[in-house]
Amino acid sequence: MKLFARKVNNYDLYASHAWYVPGVGGMFALLGWFLLGSLLGTLVTSILGLFVPEKILLDYSMLVVYPLSFLPAMIYAAHKSQRNCLFEPGYKLNSSHFGPFKAWQAVLITVVLSYATMISADLPNYLNYRLTQSSPWLSRLYDLVMQLMEQMTGGPLWSSFLLAAIFAPIFEEWLCRGMVLRGLLTKMKPGWAIFVSALFFALIHMNPWQALNAFIIGLVMGYVYYKTGSLWLTMLIHFVNNGTSVILTQIPSIDADMQLIDLMGRNTYMVVYVLGVAALIACIWAFRRIPLEQSRGNVDAVELKTEEA
Repeated sequence: MKLFARKVNNYDLYASHAWYVPGVGGMFALLGWFLLGSLLGTLVTSILGLFVPEKILLDYSMLVVYPLSFLPAMIYAAHKSQRNCLFEPGYKLNSSHFGPFKAWQAVLITVVLSYATMISADLPNYLNYRLTQSSPWLSRLYDLVMQLMEQMTGGPLWSSFLLAAIFAPIFEEWLCRGMVLRGLLTKMKPGWAIFVSALFFALIHMNPWQALNAFIIGLVMGYVYYKTGSLWLTMLIHFVNNGTSVILTQIPSIDADMQLIDLMGRNTYMVVYVLGVAALIACIWAFRRIPLEQSRGNVDAVELKTEEA
């Protein structure tokens, strides 16, 4: 007689969460645990402020606080997965469906897609910025948010890069694509799943200026995940976007409020923008060539192991 057995490795970020497949209710549960983690991070910051000099706290506290924000959600997901692993189907957080492309080709297309998405998202972001500047109270709110963000990421280059380009892709992709989108793809039509997960991604950024950019990039990353099942590729998009932004902020001639159109001039900007949109369409078309192996997208089910009884 054969018995089905599933062995969960609690130290594997992917395997230990594979049997928690959240729907819309689960998505809000994860959001709640994330918000609780954010409050926990705020509490830790307050405690650290009693012992750590203010300058050091401003420069480095987010390296501790940011991962803490995700810790309750990760513990919750691991617990739910552990409970479900004997009775519910599991789906891998990370798969590798590249269709006609070799892995290195998929990576190259993803890098081009990353920059094409950044360029394509710039015009909506610029219009959002211009709308903000037309309203005195929105402009004041924008300045306040930017000041808070600068305080959180205004440390040395290495710590800002580590936070934005390494920590953010790992933790946010685990939550938004690996947990939320993976779960929604098993519960609703793919288009809606990608749309809702992009809204969720925008929501956790907690300000309307980052949210618009996050929503647009979230749609692109959602489609890449749907077609490839690869969390590595969505992390790469996230890394390229955030890493490039951090590096650009280190250029003395670029002010934090300066827009791309101001740097390039209107004519050059329009040429670059059209090329960026064309590159985005070409990359999406390339990923469209990857065949779907199941209606939920190329998110693999976890294979069952069997043991003789």
